[in-house]
Amino acid sequence: MNLEREETYRDLQDLQDKCRKCMYYHINMTMTDGSTLDGIIETVDPDRIIVLVGEDVMEQENQEQQSEQQRQYYGYGHRPRRRYRRFRRQAFPLASLAALSLLPYPYYVQPPYPYYPYYY
Repeated sequence: MNLEREETYRDLQDLQDKCRKCMYYHINMTMTDGSTLDGIIETVDPDRIIVLVGEDVMEQENQEQQSEQQRQYYGYGHRPRRRYRRFRRQAFPLASLAALSLLPYPYYVQPPYPYYPYYY
């Protein structure tokens, strides 16, 4: 029984170390129930992590414009509703975290620029 507890603790310790390495980066988390979410790890505690979870929000308009917006008509004077992303702070138990990965952002390497002025 003690060996199982030690192995579980060791696995949680490895997961906690990985969370500390990914702190303040945009990550993708998979929970033990199969759900996935993305967010930014803000704090890592021995038994939980605090994550800024992103959610999409649509701009609210008044009732007249909202009824016109539902028809998807974007003629003169009409514009689509704006979307923006908001982050909310949520706490998750460390034991409910199954996998953790960084979100891949494209990194374009450009060649160095030539010196200015050009030497002939």
